[in-house]
Amino acid sequence: MDKKIYVPESATEPLASLLNTLRLERLGDGHYRGNDNLPQLSNRVYGGQVLAQAVVAAADTIDNCEENPIHSKTAAFLAPGDIAKPIDFEVEIINDGRSFSSRLVHARQDGRIIFTARDSFQRRQPGLEHEDTAPDVPGPENFPSSVDLFASVDHPAARLMSSTNALDLRHVDGQLYLRPPKNVHPTTHVWFKTRSPMPTGICETLSRAVLAYAADQFMIEPILSAHGLSWTSQGLSAATLDHTTWWHRDVDPSSWILAELHSPSAQAGRGLTLAKFFQDGRLVATMAQEAMVRSRSVG
Repeated sequence: MDKKIYVPESATEPLASLLNTLRLERLGDGHYRGNDNLPQLSNRVYGGQVLAQAVVAAADTIDNCEENPIHSKTAAFLAPGDIAKPIDFEVEIINDGRSFSSRLVHARQDGRIIFTARDSFQRRQPGLEHEDTAPDVPGPENFPSSVDLFASVDHPAARLMSSTNALDLRHVDGQLYLRPPKNVHPTTHVWFKTRSPMPTGICETLSRAVLAYAADQFMIEPILSAHGLSWTSQGLSAATLDHTTWWHRDVDPSSWILAELHSPSAQAGRGLTLAKFFQDGRLVATMAQEAMVRSRSVG
């Protein structure tokens, strides 16, 4: 398929699995199909995958996505997706202005909308500039790799993550995969990058889509950390409800990115996380995400 946003046909595993999942089939003007879903033990589609696929679908309707990269996305997860079924994406052109272009994206399975988003793209242009400074934390070389952890643990979830997860994650404040945090606190820091280099010649918007895919893996963690929970805590139930990303600058998922995450509130079975993403000391993106987080062990 001749795509305006270039998704490479091959890359080093497991990054290749992610990029192939983002290679959508064009069914007609504004209509796309994702035939492949990333494997999950829950048999539910991973939310970060749908976020990234929706970016790719919307970008395919933009002329020259390199000069008009995505700058913001506001999304809602309406129903769980079934990994055994394809996902259809419908892109509606809202407007194409001299500086900004807006798209509305719906993702469907069996005719039911499971996800919806508004994406905005901006033509590259000069303007006022300032940014927050990166937090002063040790570099990623000082912390254990999630790749090594998953490879060393004999558990179905660990084996799946070891073979399919495209990311290398380094938790500054300690990982939450196997045990609760040592220090209960609503702020966490995570270094991450793709396990293998991104192919050359890709559109900047694809790199931004990969950032959205990556972040959904740990956006809930500050909420867990604030309540002394881990991903393996008994009775834990968690799912993303809505998500917003603002991309400020170009990003390279192949190089280390530092996420600073904070949860200002949790209540009524919902928790909010705010996150800043830094690369080479520069603020490249900001995210906000609300999730359903329930636990039988915490009231």
